Amino acid sequence: MKLDEVIDRATNVLRRKHMALATEKTYLHWIRRYARWCAQHPDETPEQKITGFLTHLARDRQVSQSTQSVAKNAIHFLYAHVLDQELGDFSAHQTSRKPKRLPTVLSRDEAMAVIGRVTGVRWLIVSLLYGSGLRQKEALSLRIQDIDLRRRTVTVRFGKGAKDRVVMLPAPLVEPLRHHIEDVRRIHRRDLANGVGDAYMPGGLARKYPNARKEFGWQFLFPATTIAPDPRDQTQRRRHHLHQSAVSKAIKSAAIAAGIDKRVTAHTFRHCFATHLLEAGADIRTVQELLGHSNVDTTMIYTHVTTTGAISTRSPLEGATNVVQIVAHA
Repeated sequence: MKLDEVIDRATNVLRRKHMALATEKTYLHWIRRYARWCAQHPDETPEQKITGFLTHLARDRQVSQSTQSVAKNAIHFLYAHVLDQELGDFSAHQTSRKPKRLPTVLSRDEAMAVIGRVTGVRWLIVSLLYGSGLRQKEALSLRIQDIDLRRRTVTVRFGKGAKDRVVMLPAPLVEPLRHHIEDVRRIHRRDLANGVGDAYMPGGLARKYPNARKEFGWQFLFPATTIAPDPRDQTQRRRHHLHQSAVSKAIKSAAIAAGIDKRVTAHTFRHCFATHLLEAGADIRTVQELLGHSNVDTTMIYTHVTTTGAISTRSPLEGATNVVQIVAHA
């Protein structure tokens, strides 16, 4: 089978399974790279090709464990769902051990210093990341109907693991969001007048509710500034949501302006949300539900960076009577 045929079949399977667009792009990327590797090693068995490719990534390309795992998952998808080939126990193809990293967390003052230097719509987005614990993709994928200003809730749909959840909407964001939604309404009316204005509908909802895509409730809460071809169907032109790079660049610039030397990303504010809730006395099970974690062990990592845990324990150096001499000799 030619590579173009494989890619076309893989695309169809990914979309039939309603995989995220980011997952589709990533899997197709790794399938292409693996195909080039196979072309260079035509006499090897599939097991040898897989092992050789993963070893090449770790040894020669020095990719991270997470990257290696994504490549492995893409190859497994290729054989199991596209080529319909049995590979036996795929777990035999081991990837490198993933290092246990602690998340970077800002203090409340540092978090607010960065947020205070972000402006416009991006300020609203970053405020939601910190105030509601959203992932960047979740915030950008919000629709108008996902915001309940009266109950002060945000409904996250199709989150990680295709799970829905409800999180709090911070009170200081209610009025800014109310004004922002009216701005989006004006944009939508202008789009409708120009013959566009239909939003991308997930799954089969476009066929089930053919008129819903033009309804205001289905429009993205943070629409892009321009009309562009749909990323899945280039024949369709519509207004998608704001791109992640716009938010990432705003956060980076704001962190530099605030004099924060730590590495600050959009996900940093989700880490801050969880850590600061635990420091304020929130139950870890509640934090788990707000973050959308399937396992509480994932949430437990934030207990290692709270100032109410080991970090708050007094160092023995602080009780030393000759600490002045120690400092003087430093």
